[in-house]
Amino acid sequence: MDLKVIGKGVPKYDAWGKARGEIIYADDFSLPGMLYGKVFRSPYPRAKILEINVEKALKIPGVHAVITHKDVPRNNLKARFGQGTEIGAQFEGLYRVLAEGEVRYFGEPLALIAAETLEIAEKACELIEAKLEPLPGVFDPLDAMQPGAPQVGEKENNIASRFKIRKGDVEKGFQEAEVIVEGFYKVGYQDHAYLEPESGVAWVDDDGTIVIRVSSQVIEHFREVAEVLDLPHSKVRYIGTLIGGGFGGKEDITVESYLALLAWKTRRPVKLTYTRKESLLVHSKRHPYYMFYKTGATRDGRITAVQVKLVSDAGSYAALSPWVLLYSTVDAVGPYQVENVKVDSYTVMTNTPITSAFRGFGAPQVNFAYESQMNELAKKLRMDPLELRKRNFLKQGNSLSTGYVYDRPVPLDVLADKAWEALGPRRESHNPDIKIGRGLAVGMCSYGRLTFLHDTSRSYVRLELDGSAVIRCGVPDVGGGQGHILSQIVSEELGVPLERIKIHVTDSQLTPLAGTTTATRQLYMSGNATLKAAKELKRRMLNKAAQILAVKEEELEVGEGRIFLRSDPSRYIALVPLINRMSGDGEELFVEAQFNAPFSDVPEKEIIEGRTFPDFTFGAYAVEVEVDEKTGQVRLTRIVGAYDVGKALNPILVEGQMEGGAVQGAGYALLEEMTIKDGIVQTPSFQEYLIPTSLDVPDVETIMMESGTGLGPYGAKGIGEPPIVGIAPAIVNAIDDAVGVRITSLPATSEKILLALKEKREK
Repeated sequence: MDLKVIGKGVPKYDAWGKARGEIIYADDFSLPGMLYGKVFRSPYPRAKILEINVEKALKIPGVHAVITHKDVPRNNLKARFGQGTEIGAQFEGLYRVLAEGEVRYFGEPLALIAAETLEIAEKACELIEAKLEPLPGVFDPLDAMQPGAPQVGEKENNIASRFKIRKGDVEKGFQEAEVIVEGFYKVGYQDHAYLEPESGVAWVDDDGTIVIRVSSQVIEHFREVAEVLDLPHSKVRYIGTLIGGGFGGKEDITVESYLALLAWKTRRPVKLTYTRKESLLVHSKRHPYYMFYKTGATRDGRITAVQVKLVSDAGSYAALSPWVLLYSTVDAVGPYQVENVKVDSYTVMTNTPITSAFRGFGAPQVNFAYESQMNELAKKLRMDPLELRKRNFLKQGNSLSTGYVYDRPVPLDVLADKAWEALGPRRESHNPDIKIGRGLAVGMCSYGRLTFLHDTSRSYVRLELDGSAVIRCGVPDVGGGQGHILSQIVSEELGVPLERIKIHVTDSQLTPLAGTTTATRQLYMSGNATLKAAKELKRRMLNKAAQILAVKEEELEVGEGRIFLRSDPSRYIALVPLINRMSGDGEELFVEAQFNAPFSDVPEKEIIEGRTFPDFTFGAYAVEVEVDEKTGQVRLTRIVGAYDVGKALNPILVEGQMEGGAVQGAGYALLEEMTIKDGIVQTPSFQEYLIPTSLDVPDVETIMMESGTGLGPYGAKGIGEPPIVGIAPAIVNAIDDAVGVRITSLPATSEKILLALKEKREK
C-alpha cells in the first residue's frame, strides 16, 4: 500500500502549543464570579461518623456552600454490569460521593466547601466539626481475608471479586515435570505522579445544564454525575481538556461530582484543584499484589504446568479492582504455551487508599512474577534464559490459558533476539565493587476493552467547500496524540493536507461519543471509526470524480488535493471544484461512522474461558545494569525495547510511548516506593516518593517491528500501555545476573539488594 501521510513522523497538532506553554489545561481556566472548592477529609482510616457540624464554617463571610452526604441527591451508586448473574456479582461495587455512616480510608471526603477564595475555603475546613469514633481497621489483604477481620465493604469476607482459570490437568502436569520452581512475589503501590493534579471548573448554563470542564480520561462519566444529582443525562455536559498526564489515574471520577454539586448548590462557577500532597494521599494507585507461583518443566525446558494464586489489595472501594484482577488472571501465565494451568485470583478490600486503573491494568504485576519464574527455572535447568523462553513461546494456533486459540502471529522470538542482540558485546567492570549484569524479559498486553463489553466508538468527518476538513470525535487526548492520529487518517484517505484539517475532541454533547481513553483502545476504536467515515466520504468523492472524468472509480487515486487517473495523472479534478460540485448536486459532505469491536458472550461463571480481548501486543526488553555491591545502588546503563506495533502510523508518537513506558516501568522497578502505615500514606510528596529523572535512566533504544497484523487502522496494534510491561522483570533479572541475588519484591531498592547480598554471604 502506497501511503503518503500514514507512517510519517509528523508533529502533533498540539506540539507547539505545549512547547510554548500556550495550552489551557484544567487549572488554567477561570470564569468571572468563580468560587473555589475544597474537600474536607477524614483524619482516620476507619471511623464511625457520629456527627458533622458545618454551622461555624457556613458563618464565615465568603463561604457560599458546605455540603455533606445529606445534601447529595444520590450519594450512593452501584455498579450495573451483569446484575443478577454469578459473574456480575464479581463486578459489584459501590461509588460513594461523600462518606456516610462510616469512614473507610484516610482522607475520605466528608464535606465540600465553595468560597470566594481558596484561603476562605481552607479556613472553613478548619471550622467543620466532625465527631468521629475511630474503629479498628485492616490494612493488608491477606489479613482482610481472615475470619473475624474488620468488614470494609458490603461483602462480609472482604473479598470484592474472585476469578479462576482451569486448563488441562495441572496435577498431571506437575507429575510430568522433572523440575519444579516455586516463588512468592510481591509488588507495592505505584502512584501515577502525573504533572497535572486532578482539576476542573464547573458552572450552570442558562438552561440549567451542569457544564464540567475537567481533566478526565472518560467524558462518558457525565452519566454518573447526572445520576448523583438526580438529573437527566442530557443535563450534564463534560468538556474535556488536553490532559497533563493520566496513566489511568483520571479514568475514575475524580473532582467531577464535587464540582457539579458545588456549582449546582451555589449557581456560581466553581474551580477545584487538588494539591500535590492531596493527590498523593488520596487518589487511586496501582494495585499491590501478593503472587504465589509454581512452575513445572521437563529437563529439556518444556513447561508442563503453571499454578498461580493472586491476591490484590482493592483498597476501600471496589472501583475498577475487579476488572484489573480479571486482566491479571488472563495474563498470569504470560505469552507462553502451557497445556495445564490453574489460576485462582482475589481482590480484597482494606482500609487503605483506593486502588484502580494504572497503565498496564494488571499486566505489570503478573509480568514481574512470571518472568522472574522463567529466569529461576532457567537457572535450575542450567539453560540460557532466552533459549528457555523460545522453547515455550506462544505461537499462532496455540491456545491461551483461557482456551482461546490465538489466530495471529506472535513474533516474540524475533523481538527477543533483536532486543538482546542490540545490547552488543558484554562490558567489563574496572571497579571491583561494581558488577555489570544483563537481563531479558518479554511481555504481553491486551489492547481494546474486554470483548463481552460490546465496545463501540463513533467519529464524524466533514468536507468544507474550500477543501478543508473537520473531524468531531469525543476522544480524550492524554498526551499520546490520540486526537492527532485521526487527522493523519483523514489526510491519508481524503488527500486533504494536515494543516487544513481541524479536529474537535471531548465534548459529551457536541462530539460523537468515542468511549474511554483507556485499555489502549483509542487508535483501535476511534481510529477505525474515523477510517470508516473517511473511506465512505472517499467513496462518494471517487464516484463523483468518475462521473466527471468519464472513467471507472477503480482507475482513480486521491492525493495532494486532487483526484487523478492513476495511468495518466494529467487527467484530474481538484478537490475544491469536486466538493462544490457534490454540494451543488445535494450530496452529503459528511459521514458519522460507528466502529464495533468484536464481542463475545458474557461469561456465566467466575471461571474465565474463551476470548476475553480483541488482541494482544507483544514485546521484549533487554537491559544492562551496574550494581554497587557496597551500597546496593543500581545504575541503569542500557535499555532496549522491541515491540511489534503492527504499523507505526506516526513513528514519533510510537517512539514516545515506548520511551515513556520504559521510564515509568523503570521507576516501578527501582524507585517508586509508596509507604503506607496503618492506612496512612507516609510518602506525601516527591521528596519521599521518588520518580525517575533524566539522571536515573539512559536513552531508551526502541525497535519497532511492523508486522501489519494488528486490528487497528492499516494493521496497527495498540502501543500506549504495552511498553510498561516487561521492563521491571528485565531489570531485576539483570540485577541477579550481576550479583547473584533474586529480588522478589518491587521496588528493588538498595536496602533490599544489600540485605539479599548479606544473606547470600551468610549462606
